[in-house]
Amino acid sequence: MRKGAFVHEPDLDGYRCPQGQLLTYATTDRGGYRHYRSDPTICRNCPLLASCTSNAKAERTITRHVWQDVRERVDANRLTAWGKAIYRRRKETVERSFADAKQLFGHRYARFRGRTRVACQCLIAAAAQNMKKIAISLWPKPEPSLA
Repeated sequence: MRKGAFVHEPDLDGYRCPQGQLLTYATTDRGGYRHYRSDPTICRNCPLLASCTSNAKAERTITRHVWQDVRERVDANRLTAWGKAIYRRRKETVERSFADAKQLFGHRYARFRGRTRVACQCLIAAAAQNMKKIAISLWPKPEPSLA
């Protein structure tokens, strides 16, 4: 049974299985994942045990990242019509800037060692990109020919 079959209940800080049992919070690991575990005494008699877990202890564990609430809010916003339109524009402007920095301004590899020197390299490349944008915007546009 997939994690999507379980319902997250933030007020109880747990997950509810399709049979109604609450998987309670157990621990948080170093990667930032919260682990929710079922009660094996209740799960042993569950009719969905075989499809839910193959654990010898008859225990189901579900993980949830500590930032999952934020991810869900961002995804809900991104999947709206406005979010899709703004993401299309972002691909044309922001992502293009990173591609140019990588291809034209040496961001494929760091030329220096140390945080300060690499930060200086990034700032110089960003300044060069900004000067290029300013020069392009100030350059006189050609008049359309009437041929």
